[in-house]
This record gives sequence, structure tokens and C-alpha cells, in this order.
Amino acid sequence: MTGNTIETWHKIVNEKDEQGLDEILADEVVFHSPVVHTPQEGKPITLLYLKAALNVLNNDTFTYLREVIDGNNAVLEFYTVIDGISINGVDMIAWGPDGRIIDFKVMIRPLKAINLVHRMMAEMLEKLK
Repeated sequence: MTGNTIETWHKIVNEKDEQGLDEILADEVVFHSPVVHTPQEGKPITLLYLKAALNVLNNDTFTYLREVIDGNNAVLEFYTVIDGISINGVDMIAWGPDGRIIDFKVMIRPLKAINLVHRMMAEMLEKLK
């Protein structure tokens, strides 16, 4: 992979580019869900979660508010509205020397947003399987 990881990530999100997801994730990537206790290890399961998130969270209100980048780590704060509920969260992303993402953690607030996202993600994951 070439280029800046976070610039590439923004392009993937803006274009809802599922193929781009496959290219930016390392085989050994670990995904940390805001509602699943254990880390999800490996590219196949991470792809599934991120594809579901592109469909559930990434609507016309989705925006990144700010980002902090330090070396191969970034924290991207996002905001979106689903079913009238304002959702605020962060994507915490780490990548390896080749630019591929090796760790992806999502945190969401408030509680009613977590409950909504949990339900909607479960429904989307079932459709994608």
C-alpha cells in the first residue's frame, strides 16, 4: 500500500469503498468493537465489522470532527445521527510500517447511541454473512 494511511482511510469512508477496506487492512488486524467484549482478530472478521459500520454509521450526517495523529497512531472523533439519536465516537487506528491497519478500536457515546448501534450492527452483520 502506498500513501498516507489516514488520508486513504478518509477516502474509503467518503466513497464507502469496501474494496479499499480490503487493501488497507493487514492480515493480522485486530478490531475492538464498542459492544463486543473480546477483540476480533484477523482480516476477515474485521472486514465484516467495518463493512457493516460503513452501512450503519456512514450516512449523510457522518463527519469526522477532529483527529490527532502521532507516528503510526491516530484518534479520529466522529459524529453522526441515526433515527434522531446523536452519536459521538472515536476511531483509534494503528498501522504498521507498510501503512496497513493493524489495530482498530471504536468507542461510542452516549448509552442510547451504543444500544442503537449494537442493534443495527447486529442486523447488518447478519445480512453481510
